[in-house]
Amino acid sequence: MKTYPESIAFLGQFGRFQQMVFFLLCISIVPNGFGAFTLVFLADTPSHHCRVPDVNLTEDWRSAIIPVRVVNGKPVRSSCSRYRLDVVRNLSDQGYSPDHDVNLTTLEEETCKDGWIYSKDVYQSTIVTEFDLVCNDKWKKPFTTTIFFVGILVGSFFAGQLSDKCGRKPVLFVTLALQTIFTFIQVFSVSWLMFTVLLVINGLGQMSNYMAALVLGAEILTGNVRLLYSSLGTCFGFAAGYMLLPLCAYFVRDWKTLLLVLSVPCLAFFPFWWFIPESPRWLLCQDRVEEAEAIVKKAAKINKVQAPGAIFEGYNVAKAKTDPKEPHSILDLVRNVDIAAMTVVLCYVAFTISAGYYGISFNTTQLHDNTYVSCFISGAVELPAYVSSWLALRYIPRRLSVIATLVLAAIPLYLMQLVPEGYFGLSLLLEMVGKYAITTGFGLMFAYTTELYPTALRNTAAGICNTVARLGSCIMPYLLELRSYSKFLPYIILGSLAVLAAFATIFLPESFGRPLPDTMRDMRKRERINCPCLPKAETPVAVLLMDNPKA
Repeated sequence: MKTYPESIAFLGQFGRFQQMVFFLLCISIVPNGFGAFTLVFLADTPSHHCRVPDVNLTEDWRSAIIPVRVVNGKPVRSSCSRYRLDVVRNLSDQGYSPDHDVNLTTLEEETCKDGWIYSKDVYQSTIVTEFDLVCNDKWKKPFTTTIFFVGILVGSFFAGQLSDKCGRKPVLFVTLALQTIFTFIQVFSVSWLMFTVLLVINGLGQMSNYMAALVLGAEILTGNVRLLYSSLGTCFGFAAGYMLLPLCAYFVRDWKTLLLVLSVPCLAFFPFWWFIPESPRWLLCQDRVEEAEAIVKKAAKINKVQAPGAIFEGYNVAKAKTDPKEPHSILDLVRNVDIAAMTVVLCYVAFTISAGYYGISFNTTQLHDNTYVSCFISGAVELPAYVSSWLALRYIPRRLSVIATLVLAAIPLYLMQLVPEGYFGLSLLLEMVGKYAITTGFGLMFAYTTELYPTALRNTAAGICNTVARLGSCIMPYLLELRSYSKFLPYIILGSLAVLAAFATIFLPESFGRPLPDTMRDMRKRERINCPCLPKAETPVAVLLMDNPKA
């Protein structure tokens, strides 16, 4: 029986059909780019101080009622306290001057009982100003980011398995609908709790549709076009959304309007349903050969080529002999020692890359006084990173590529603590090198993971790895909070994780230059993890011949 790429070779690699699938799927990924980092602007905290009610106070006392603190050598107004209003009002009524008659440091302070006044120099409003997520409630801000990534984690876990059971296409559009609809509904949030609940549901669709689109395109496309799509195509779609976010946020400074601007245009993606087909590979794995042939014949008509009468002739018979029909589940990822060990290593590497990627991304937004410029730079540096991942996928073995990017990411993170105080440009350069390297690894791992697992488990495996990766993004807000103890501590932790991940990658099997496995039998033939602690099995002669065409 011919392999899937051989069966559809008559279509060519990049005809009109493949171009349509390629570009529509890339466009469908754009919302993930701005959705993943929307909280950079939605949850930013502008400068603020206690509100002073409209009582009888002189202008001098109204200005002096907010204590002044020294932060990093600079005097700033307190954000969470004021001098006791009744005491200040009494002193003002008696004609005392705050500049000459009273030692302000002796006055008792109180919390902001009447709320806060927020600066509108940058934002008209954010969820922080809307729901007062400051002072005693400031813990809610990092928790909001974490709970969003928890939603992504849960969505990744279930979406991968649903995609393998129900199909790539339905999951792609259902998760896209979750993102669009619940981003829109968030506009009407009347409390932080309501906003957070809706954010979790929104997160169920975030990245889940990215994974569905990635796997769908990787299974439809073949050869170098598949590599181009899995690395440059999908990643450029994500980066486009990432860079679009600060441009939209710059012109829309109100959080509710920004959510509307980001959600409503996504309705234009739903007509794609009639142009993006289901994965023929997946249909074949479900024994739906006629449906798979119908899609390929329609593709042949679009490409204006003649399709053979029976494209997958004898597929059911050959499949029954080589891979008897059996239900597949998440347990297949751990039943075999080699596959289980490979899954554990891939999950750890994905965890490290996700923690590093989101940690550096959220931190780099603070590298410039202008948050919009910071966010745009952080997004723009991803473009050369994705080009590098594409070149690496095309010319360099997968293991070597991933190890190199992890080491390159760790080195600048360690060097950050050696930069002398005041060398801002050097610190920025090192952090951008780290962002470039970790982003390159991000692009590599998506493609690497899809190449190691068979069609029946591909989305489940990608979903599990993506789920574990989300754990890295969930801890990211609290990892960045460690800067209050030492500003270099997050860098040291992320660098150490990257070094360990590089070492673990050494034991992964290689997939460079090999066809995608369609069945568990195909996977078991070759996916042996290179760990000396695991028992070695004899390699069948047939496998040696398959892996060495010259033999």
